[in-house]
Amino acid sequence: AAVRDFETETNLSVICDDGSLYSFNVKYADEPEKLSVEMADFLSQSDGRLPANRADIYFKELGRESPMLVKLLMKTIKQSNRRTIRHIGARQFGLEFLLRGLYVHNNLLYFHLSVKNETYLPYPIDMISFKVVDKKVVKRTAIQERVLQPLRAYNQPMRVRGNGSERMVFAFEGFSLPDDKQLEVTIHERNGGRTLAFRVQNEDLLRARRIDHLKLQWR
Repeated sequence: AAVRDFETETNLSVICDDGSLYSFNVKYADEPEKLSVEMADFLSQSDGRLPANRADIYFKELGRESPMLVKLLMKTIKQSNRRTIRHIGARQFGLEFLLRGLYVHNNLLYFHLSVKNETYLPYPIDMISFKVVDKKVVKRTAIQERVLQPLRAYNQPMRVRGNGSERMVFAFEGFSLPDDKQLEVTIHERNGGRTLAFRVQNEDLLRARRIDHLKLQWR
């Protein structure tokens, strides 16, 4: 359709990360009415109704959970800003790295994390890693660890400004831990050595709160 003298009409499909799919009919024009389309105009409901050219799809990694619902749940967790866990976190280098809450909905686990910078020096974030590691490592024994990749991340910051803070939410496929394992969550500084880590036990995962009672934040 971008070729001159392309007379027939064709279609274009756009898939968004919230699982919404939009179909557009397109054809060639020497002077198109629009050079770009703002998808935000299509993502919002009009008079409580969804656009006629919209459909919802599901991603394999999320199972039976709607991508739009997953995003909405993560947004709600962040905006509600409840701290339901008070015993898991790390504090060093003038930084505070906390697990604020653990939630479960269907077969997904949601981790609500926060980073607070109490120094004037900004904290650039390289990555936040999640690894299943041994509780005890015997000398001369190889360390056994398994990296977990989140299915979704909401509000993942690149830096924390001086005297600032950030909160983020990660979604994982539901899992539990053997008695001799623990989950190690580590935040790494980009081009620096300010690394903080805390550990989550299996009993913490089993106490994850149901997310059904939260009031969903639609806006």
